[in-house]
Amino acid sequence: MSARTNKPHEVVERALELSRADGCVVIADERSTANLRWAGNALTTNGVTRGRTLTVIATVDGAQGTASGVVSRSAVTVDELEPLVRAAEAAARGAGPAEDAQPLVTGVAPSPEFTEAPAETSSAVFADFAPALGEAFARARAGGRELYGFANHELVSSYVGTSAGLRLRHDQPNGTLEVNAKSPDRTRSAWAGRSTRDFKDVDPTALDAELAVRLGWAERRLELPAGRYETLLPPSAVADLLIYQLWSASGRDAAEGRTVFSKPGGGTRVGERLTELPLTLRSDPHEPGLESAPFVIAHSSGGDQSVFDNGLPLTATEWVRRGELNRLTTSRHGAGLTGLPTAPGIDNLILDGGEDRSLEEMVAATGRGLLLTCLWYIRELDPATLLLTGLTRDGVYLVEDGEVTGEVNNFRFNESPVDLLGRAAEAGRTEKTLPREWSDWFTRAAMPALRVPDFNMSSVSQGV
Repeated sequence: MSARTNKPHEVVERALELSRADGCVVIADERSTANLRWAGNALTTNGVTRGRTLTVIATVDGAQGTASGVVSRSAVTVDELEPLVRAAEAAARGAGPAEDAQPLVTGVAPSPEFTEAPAETSSAVFADFAPALGEAFARARAGGRELYGFANHELVSSYVGTSAGLRLRHDQPNGTLEVNAKSPDRTRSAWAGRSTRDFKDVDPTALDAELAVRLGWAERRLELPAGRYETLLPPSAVADLLIYQLWSASGRDAAEGRTVFSKPGGGTRVGERLTELPLTLRSDPHEPGLESAPFVIAHSSGGDQSVFDNGLPLTATEWVRRGELNRLTTSRHGAGLTGLPTAPGIDNLILDGGEDRSLEEMVAATGRGLLLTCLWYIRELDPATLLLTGLTRDGVYLVEDGEVTGEVNNFRFNESPVDLLGRAAEAGRTEKTLPREWSDWFTRAAMPALRVPDFNMSSVSQGV
């Protein structure tokens, strides 16, 4: 391999040539990022980064079964490529048989752009956004608000090659925008966030206007005790809860009696009704505006993800269909153990089937209740019920007779997303949203607001 052989597809091909294992999967991830950060209505930093991570998965057949070894390294040079391949092979030979071993995937048509240069982002992605952000700063300054936040855009080109003949490539853009508005004395704070592919569909001046309204609501402060309240969960909060539900929807774990989706006496709850609302929770790699990888890209095995499934095609999957549990996540190995259909996880999540009502219309139809902004610090308490705990943040508002009348204190909550679906009285219009808690790992979501008649605010929190 010559010193100039540095194109991602050539690195993949060379690593496969170097392999002496019975099977080999090579994943090259080319990542570029561009970002802006601001504080007190002024830009503070910006930057652009580039990087490559190479993952080699070696499989070795033996009398007891097939073992696998996985080694990932960043910034691999020409001289380091062969040692990386040998390290993966040594890891495989030193491991016992892999429980999830399956034949490597075959029969998938190669990506036409496999040999093309990786996609890259740059500061140009903010060409229209940055001037609008400056206008938002001016409006906030005139209105006595201070804006803090960041905009981040990432492009990852993933090249997957295998000794079984697969040559696949996927380009994944991912943009996030988060803005906090604060009063000059820092006693009031409001948050808004957006997910975007290219920053052409986000308007910082519109976010500033939204935040100005929320800061205005917070001028009147009320204290409420812990308890159960009728609560309107905005799309961001719904996304954070249902993403965790998806992450917990392992078919194997359910079949083994270890999760909320386990059926008493054995088996799973697939086919059971979870909610009387006609809601469908689904993933689709081709969902417009939320496109994600159309095939499995697995850098490691664990749960219902398997490195042996790399390259397996992904198709639209309904996890909950019109209120009934329809699918649980399964690798090929997990499907074989449980008898469930193979259904790998997909990197987006959509909940639809609600009414065509905006969150504002749902507020107008509320006699007395709470309106949340977002959730954070979500942690699991009990896998058997999927009971979660966490905190509200950046604005909990009291709604009386269809109007927001003030801001109340924050709370700790204890709730299960599965139970919440069963108790939800209303779902609104589905819209793209940014899940605040999980935005470092999962950004492609579309959710409605939910009305829950008895959301459990288990204790008062002093958080902002």
